[in-house]
Amino acid sequence: MIMEVYIDDRQESVYITEELKKLLIDVVESAAKSEGFEDVEVSISIVDDEEIRKLNKEYRGIDRATDVLSFPMMDFEGDDAIIQEATDIVMLGDIVISAERAKAQAADYGHSFEREMAFLTVHGMFHLMGYDHEKPEDARVMRAKEEKILSELGIERV
Repeated sequence: MIMEVYIDDRQESVYITEELKKLLIDVVESAAKSEGFEDVEVSISIVDDEEIRKLNKEYRGIDRATDVLSFPMMDFEGDDAIIQEATDIVMLGDIVISAERAKAQAADYGHSFEREMAFLTVHGMFHLMGYDHEKPEDARVMRAKEEKILSELGIERV
């Protein structure tokens, strides 16, 4: 099993510890395994509100900061996947998280910054693996899968 997780901390507003980076890698690995993926590549970019606002405007036409954006490399409507030929690693895609937004949301929800970052990572992972929350039933399924991963990793809402 090969899990390649690249974390690029491109912001200076919130200190990102090595322990948090390890936790985010664990979240990616657990989510991928839960959906039957064994060899995957995922990148996580940790940015500030300004950078995620620009990305949100460019790719979604929404001119405001958001907490997480996902850029899948796979097309789940067909069989298209981007696979590294030499290693058979499936490139799932990129997750972009605003550390500033995560910190604010953690305070609003009354839980730790680490828990919020883990939630945003698992949320992004399920988007990369083809899930969405456009319909209420889809949202329930996605949320249940997210909470299951966090619970299995001992990440609770405290």
